[in-house]
Amino acid sequence: MYTMKQACEMTGMNYEALKFYCNSGLVPRVQRDSRNRRVFDDRNIAWIKSLSCLKRCGLSIAEMRRYTELCLLGESSIPDRMQILAEKREELQHRMQDIQDSIEYIDSKERFFEGVLDGSITYYSNVLTADGD
Repeated sequence: MYTMKQACEMTGMNYEALKFYCNSGLVPRVQRDSRNRRVFDDRNIAWIKSLSCLKRCGLSIAEMRRYTELCLLGESSIPDRMQILAEKREELQHRMQDIQDSIEYIDSKERFFEGVLDGSITYYSNVLTADGD
């Protein structure tokens, strides 16, 4: 069994976030010690790590709560969980394409600037007129 502090260290989550997750019902079946402090087992730790990944995937607290509820239903809820993850995968793929497009834009601007600085490209601007105004 692990204390809150140990759970935070093991999951990379700060104390306030973990407490919020517990209070929000995102970490089910957390036990309490004789002093009524939360204690976590290995399954709790693995679940908290999963929640962190779901957050990085873009799930809101409400979506994570729904996902948790579905998990508590067991195997019968697998199709619903798969649907949630498939939708997030698609969103992530769109975000990844947006990031790739942004990187390509930066790369092209760097090539342009380098060419202007080394004299191989004539400078032009999309915001200034030909006379510099």
